[in-house]
Amino acid sequence: MRMRTRKLIGTILLLILVLVYGLFAMAIGAIYVNQLHGIIQFVYYVIAGLLWIFPAGLIIRWMSRPDKQE
Repeated sequence: MRMRTRKLIGTILLLILVLVYGLFAMAIGAIYVNQLHGIIQFVYYVIAGLLWIFPAGLIIRWMSRPDKQE
């Protein structure tokens, strides 16, 4: 697969990841975390806010692989 195609697919995947993950993290926060102590809420939102970076990094790494020389 060419790099240009990987970048297109990766961009679409990143948009889907951020949208779905954001809605999922927000729903968990609204349903379960809002009744907890403020410190626990803070820790949850910090972790939830940073956790999406790992799968996004894998997608970006895949997108930026150079094309194979044929």
